[in-house]
Amino acid sequence: MKYTPAEASALTNLPIRTVRRLIDRRLIRPRRLQTGHSVQRLLSWEQLVYLRLEAEGLGLLPVAERRKIAKLIEADAEMDVVSVSEGSALLIQVKTVRKELDERLKKLERAESIIVEDPETMRGTPVYRGTRIPVELVADMLNQGAGIDEILEGYPALDREKIELAPLYVQAFPRRGRPAARPWAKRKPLRTTRHRRNMAMPT
Repeated sequence: MKYTPAEASALTNLPIRTVRRLIDRRLIRPRRLQTGHSVQRLLSWEQLVYLRLEAEGLGLLPVAERRKIAKLIEADAEMDVVSVSEGSALLIQVKTVRKELDERLKKLERAESIIVEDPETMRGTPVYRGTRIPVELVADMLNQGAGIDEILEGYPALDREKIELAPLYVQAFPRRGRPAARPWAKRKPLRTTRHRRNMAMPT
């Protein structure tokens, strides 16, 4: 499976600018997929493992060592540890990072299963399945300091899990051509009707 830089950013907890900088500096070399005049860069699971190590502090090492580690992991991301250099007492735990990434990936897959983008619903704005509540609205509220209980009070159609997944989804799938004005940004939560969850039959 391949991942966009935005997905990589969300899954590894690295800022998107950092992901792009590491690509530009060729510490990782994603696959390039050209569609028409646009080129999309896609990263492998092994490269995500390396990026997660960068988020854990690998960036403090010299660039040459980081490149070596990146190549080792791309060759075998199933290794448990990797040494910085021969004879070095410094070992980097890879197994723990893989487990963390697996958990993040499961959360992202869960978010994708409960969020829909339908052109006929709010012009394709990502909303929670069965509602007209924009996911970006919830992510914005969290970023502005709103608590989960506060959001639940205004939007009883949601639950804690859905609210917690909002920032991850928005980071992984930023909307292209997003309008500067967000009409909901300054609105107070409106009480909505609770919807029955139905995960078995996605639409």
